[in-house]
Amino acid sequence: MRHASTKRAERFQIWMVAALALMIFAMPAGAQKKDKKKDVPTTDAGEDLRAAMQTPDPQAIDRAIGEALGYWQLGDAESLHKYYSDNVVIVSGVWEQPIIGWNDFLKAYQEQRAQVSGARLDRTNTLIKVTGNSAWATYQFIYAVQQKDGRTAQFRGHTTLVLIKQADRWLITLDHSSVVDSSLTESNHPMNSVQPRKP
Repeated sequence: MRHASTKRAERFQIWMVAALALMIFAMPAGAQKKDKKKDVPTTDAGEDLRAAMQTPDPQAIDRAIGEALGYWQLGDAESLHKYYSDNVVIVSGVWEQPIIGWNDFLKAYQEQRAQVSGARLDRTNTLIKVTGNSAWATYQFIYAVQQKDGRTAQFRGHTTLVLIKQADRWLITLDHSSVVDSSLTESNHPMNSVQPRKP
């Protein structure tokens, strides 16, 4: 009986020695893998996906212009401000001095909105040029607005924007519109949307 228990003890010791030996050999390999991971820079899969999905600058600018004009037409000044820098310069299509700064632009914008009951702006022939973190865009417009007296005014002209990129957003720093021609007609049909000063 003693012989069987001695054999069991010897087998147990052999297993323990074997297990310890495996642990000793495995530890440096695990430690080496850990050290190797420190040398290899880790990348965020989400970061790679965002970079791959990033919209090219000309498309991002075109979308920003469209969204800004949409908020401008809706009268959502808070959302509109996301597309204009605080020190924006506005040159309108009428004979007046430039408007400097978002706060002055906001006042002029709200004053004009109070004088119209509806408007529509169609933008065509947009051209965008990007150089680093700055860009310009130019487009033609037809702007029709119904005035409080019921008459409809229509303006055709050009707008040129200068934009700068801050973080991942393009902001308008100069908005210059020129009117090519205009007309004024009597109208009894209110227009669908309100859109203030653009020409």
